[in-house]
This record gives sequence, C-alpha cells and structure tokens, in this order.
Amino acid sequence: MKVFVSSLVALAAFGGAAAAEAPKPVQKVEARFEPAAARPGEVVTLKIDVKLDAGWHTYPTVQKEKAARSYVNKITFPTEGPIIFVGSVIDPPDAKSKAEADIEELIYYPGGGTWERKAVVSPKATAGENTVKVKFRLSVCDKNVCLPPETLELEAKLKVSGSPVAVDLKYKDEVEKALGGK
Repeated sequence: MKVFVSSLVALAAFGGAAAAEAPKPVQKVEARFEPAAARPGEVVTLKIDVKLDAGWHTYPTVQKEKAARSYVNKITFPTEGPIIFVGSVIDPPDAKSKAEADIEELIYYPGGGTWERKAVVSPKATAGENTVKVKFRLSVCDKNVCLPPETLELEAKLKVSGSPVAVDLKYKDEVEKALGGK
C-alpha cells in the first residue's frame, strides 16, 4: 500500500502562507515499503520518492566533499517498533554534479529521486497492519535560490502476517542489537 503525503501539504511546507508568490516546486513526496506485506524476519525496503517541478533539484543524504555538507537531505528513522532499519540509506542513482562557489563537486538530483533503506521485520512483530513514521528533511533549490529545508513526517504501511522466518545473516547482528541482544 502506498501512503502519500498530499501534494498540498508538501507544497504548503515549501511556500505558502507567509508569501503568496513563494515558489512551490514539490509535486509529491511518498514513502512506501516494498514488498507491502512480509513475515517476521523478512527483509523489506523503504522507498521515499520525491518529485519536483522542472528546473528544481534536491540533494543526497551524504555529499562527497566537506564544503558541500550543508547541501543534503536528512532522514530520521524510528529506533523502536516492528521494523528494524539496517544498513545505510541508498541515495538515488544517476546523480549529477557541478562546481559551485567553493565546492568542486556538488552532487544533486534534478527533478527529485528515490531514496531507499533496507529493513527487517522484527522477529517479535505481531501480525497486522503497521504504520512506520520517518522524518525527511528535504532541501530543494533551483539555479537561483534554495528554499529553507523543511522536515516532512512521512508514513509507510506494512502488513505483517505469516510464520516467522530466519533473519538474513547479513543483518543478523544489527537485528540482535536492536532487540537488546549483542
């Protein structure tokens, strides 16, 4: 199931009440799990899609160059609940880069992109519909101006059902640590 942050909410976050003429480049921000249903112990992927108007761009969660470190998006994941986030955020593919001011390589994504992070359904998760909330601090700019970053609270739903499966060995230590083990 896809959960959308309404375009109006996202647009209002980037413009509206204070200045009627303020740019409103955010068309859509969406968070979803793939697959949308899983058993306890299975790996799922949280995907956050951002769609911007033509001429606008956004940034990765990590810039290669220290001078560019303020040009990033930030995602805050829950540390408790039925979903255990593992590994690191994967920024969208097909990044562009340019030199700007004192930055030799500024990485950016024209029109938006999709950020991903793997997660394991907790082996202790109970069956049913679960809603996971993440905070996405979104920075957007065009060639002339950057809007103040806004933090959006996104929700993604995941249906948990079926008998538990063994956690992938690649994520076993992270899951045990999150559950209070190692």
